[in-house]
Amino acid sequence: QVSLVESGGGPVQPGGSLRLSCVTSGFTMEDYAMGWFRQVGDKERESVACINSDGSTAYKDFVKGRFIISRDNAKNTVYLQMNSLKPEDTAVYYCNAALGWYDYWGQGTQVTVSS
Repeated sequence: QVSLVESGGGPVQPGGSLRLSCVTSGFTMEDYAMGWFRQVGDKERESVACINSDGSTAYKDFVKGRFIISRDNAKNTVYLQMNSLKPEDTAVYYCNAALGWYDYWGQGTQVTVSS
């Protein structure tokens, strides 16, 4: 049974940091591209960052230089280190695993950036 469980969200002040984790099971994570997405209310879910199976990474412009995505295949876990957080980073953050036709999602974790 496939499972992706995010954690690490919560309230944080502007300029602060959070580290999100996504623990996976039920599939061979090392073969998958892993990504973090975010969604605000009913707006479209948007990509934030991704890390491929070879370790290469890509970031959306609005998080470049502030967020770092990483993976630990031995722990079946992907991380998102978020620094210099801004109020506009407030969203539900989702973990995604993708490989060909396979596309798995976690349940999301809320990040709220506010003073």
